[in-house]
Amino acid sequence: MTKAAPTAELRSIDRLLAIMARLRDPQRGCPWDIEQTFGTIAPYTVEEAYEVADAIERNDLADLKDELGDLLLQVIFHARMAEEQGAFAFEDVAAAINDKMIRRHPHVFAEETYASLSHQKAGWEALKAAERQDKGRAASLLDDVPIGLPALTRAVKLSKRAASVGFVWPTVHEVVAKLDEEVAELKAEIAAGDVGKAREEMGDVLFVVANLARTLEVDPEDSLRYTNAKFARRFRFIEEQLAQRGKTPEQSDLAEMDALWDEAKAREKRASA
Repeated sequence: MTKAAPTAELRSIDRLLAIMARLRDPQRGCPWDIEQTFGTIAPYTVEEAYEVADAIERNDLADLKDELGDLLLQVIFHARMAEEQGAFAFEDVAAAINDKMIRRHPHVFAEETYASLSHQKAGWEALKAAERQDKGRAASLLDDVPIGLPALTRAVKLSKRAASVGFVWPTVHEVVAKLDEEVAELKAEIAAGDVGKAREEMGDVLFVVANLARTLEVDPEDSLRYTNAKFARRFRFIEEQLAQRGKTPEQSDLAEMDALWDEAKAREKRASA
């Protein structure tokens, strides 16, 4: 006899936990879900987080609801696999974050007070540092900055950690000067025709760019997403204008497309004026 899916009479989170347990059931579950591991599911977890960010960027709250559900499913999936191994369960995940939020907000849940927002941020970082020390797993200040983060985001976090102990350029002008220096080194390797060293210098340039973004309190991933959208919008304008001329980009040339690009920029400036 086939067992039915958990009913809606259960609390929504309990129903979701029951659905995942059934999907992972070795005898009656879904073959695809059963064969998954933390490693195979991790890319989906990252992808769902990006889809949440995309819904927010588009201000699509209906889609955001769905994407948050997909992201929650990822948490449930990982917790279920851990429970099967006897490591922890979803309730342990929820309890851990509850405790962490209370511990990191002593100004809300205890008697601690902060004189300003900057003091609160400093207190937050101090609490995180104490947690790392208690875990005894971070020999270096940088050890627990996740390797799986997008490279620009990780660069920001690495430079932020180093800055917390004074390893930082004092002013934004010095960061810009360092960027100029790294770009000059990149140009030198390009001129020399050394692709390997140019690759390394490109990384140095991007790291300083991330450091500059941190100094300016700008999220480089957010800035790049904005520029990506702007590029796509302007390139679509080029395609549309060429289509009106009975042409495709392949049938055009750089001069014509560059002129249309400038027209797209001019239109955007007039629209925002």
